[in-house]
Amino acid sequence: MKLVLIIVLIMISVIAVVGTYMINSVTSYNIDNFLSQMNAVFTPEFILTLEETESSAADPAQELRGILEAYSGSIGVDSYRSFYVLDASTGRYLAGSDDSLSTTLELTPNMLRAMEGQVGDDVERLGRYFDVAIPINVQSGEGYIVGVMDTKQELDETNWNLFTILIRAMLFGVLVAVVLGFFLSKTITTPIERLTDQAIQIAQGDFSQKAEVYAQDEIGELTQTFNEMSGILQDNLRTIEDERAKLDTLFTHMADGVVAFDTKGHIMHINPAAEDMLGRSFWPQARYNDVFPDLELDKSTMDEDGKFIRADYSVNKRSLQVFLAPLKIGDANSGVMAVLHDITQQKRLDDSRKEFVANVSHELRTPLTNIKGYTETLMDAFDEMDAETRHRFLGIVYSEVDRMTRLVKDLLTLSRLDYGRLEVDPDSTVDLAAIARSTAAAIDMDARKQGVTVTCHLPERLSPIRGDRDRLQQVVVNIVSNAVKYNQPGGKVDLYASERDRQVVLSVADTGFGIPEEDIGRIFERFYRVDKARSREKGGTGLGLAIAKEIVEFHGGTISVVSKEGKGTTVTITLPCVTEEQSHA
Repeated sequence: MKLVLIIVLIMISVIAVVGTYMINSVTSYNIDNFLSQMNAVFTPEFILTLEETESSAADPAQELRGILEAYSGSIGVDSYRSFYVLDASTGRYLAGSDDSLSTTLELTPNMLRAMEGQVGDDVERLGRYFDVAIPINVQSGEGYIVGVMDTKQELDETNWNLFTILIRAMLFGVLVAVVLGFFLSKTITTPIERLTDQAIQIAQGDFSQKAEVYAQDEIGELTQTFNEMSGILQDNLRTIEDERAKLDTLFTHMADGVVAFDTKGHIMHINPAAEDMLGRSFWPQARYNDVFPDLELDKSTMDEDGKFIRADYSVNKRSLQVFLAPLKIGDANSGVMAVLHDITQQKRLDDSRKEFVANVSHELRTPLTNIKGYTETLMDAFDEMDAETRHRFLGIVYSEVDRMTRLVKDLLTLSRLDYGRLEVDPDSTVDLAAIARSTAAAIDMDARKQGVTVTCHLPERLSPIRGDRDRLQQVVVNIVSNAVKYNQPGGKVDLYASERDRQVVLSVADTGFGIPEEDIGRIFERFYRVDKARSREKGGTGLGLAIAKEIVEFHGGTISVVSKEGKGTTVTITLPCVTEEQSHA
């Protein structure tokens, strides 16, 4: 509609300008034609003739009328144009081609100039008439004025006819402009409407439709460019969606917790790892204080560049390290990003390392103190002691040295296991039943001394296990000896072995003191003792089960403990058998 309206306004404006120009041109032509006719007739010679006639004629007015009537054709006298003769002193009509002028003729500016003795030939474009007035022997108020007056009726009729033609042309032109403008606008707006529909579909996420190119013009180029833009936009959105999916996957499954807050402190994003670390889920409108109610920050925790703040935070029996950094989009600060690192295990390892150093120091200090004390006594009072006392003291020193040797040996074994330096022959295979049987036989004498019966419920042969015989025997010896040491007089130790799911299972069950439920989860920790006094009394280092666990796991197996305080303990070892492919390799 705007395009049609513009075309109509242009059409009207053009016709109005052309019509105005034509009417002005016709008016100018009529004025120029009138003046040229007057100049052609009223030449100086003709005026001189009129003056001579006026001077010699008995009736000058009629004589002047006769001469002008003779030139009526040249003057163009008709029903619209008349000539006249006036009395110069009064301006009264005396004669002319139309006697009705005697009552209707009014004095014009040109007549007034002629009455003053000057030729009046000024024509006003917007006046009601054209006229010229020529003075004939006008002196001291005497003489005559001859002139021609045109009422402009013919010019007005011509202009009106021309105006009517222009109005009809304008109406026809407007009709044509409306029709042509409508079709022209359709040729322009139809592709634009299709582009609009496609833009709406693109805004809704549908990139399947392509706008049709109707012509190789500017709109066609726009349509083609729009289609290309749609393809590029689709590719970019697909790329963005892929990156967003990657980020969502990373954000969801990353081990570190991430929480994003807006400038008002509300949660924008939080991943499952953060909720797991914090021990609860958060509602959509949760705020910073709901997530970190007890987190205290100060400037001392800020890094040197001032880009983030680091703080330690304990929650849900976990130790967390929280990094807070501003979240910026462009140059604007849009919130805060909190990254949570779970350092519980690291802190536990640090504590274990400190405890391990303290335990080693304690375990070494006790025998060293005893050795030093008994050695000093021997050195100071060797001659005063009898042979039995000296032998007893030396036996104690030897026992403490042996205890330190076992401790150092166990520590070296753990060190090799920790650093993967335990060497095992890859082609070596062992029979766990044979190891258990030989271990039971070797420990039977010590068991009898303590009143403990060791019984084997073992098959003749089990599937072979790939591993180090000495290390696996060390494990079995450690478990069986513990079952004997921490048993009661009259107690029993039973060894069972079987195969299931291509695994060899060895269980050692005793009827000893048992392990309290709260201690079962820690018995594989280094230097951990359920009853420290009894363990030292029995000569244990507190590393046996830790070493056993490391060796079993090194061979790809598992070790577990089931115990009830006062009723006994069962330790189970599970190790994988050698497969047929491995046995033929």
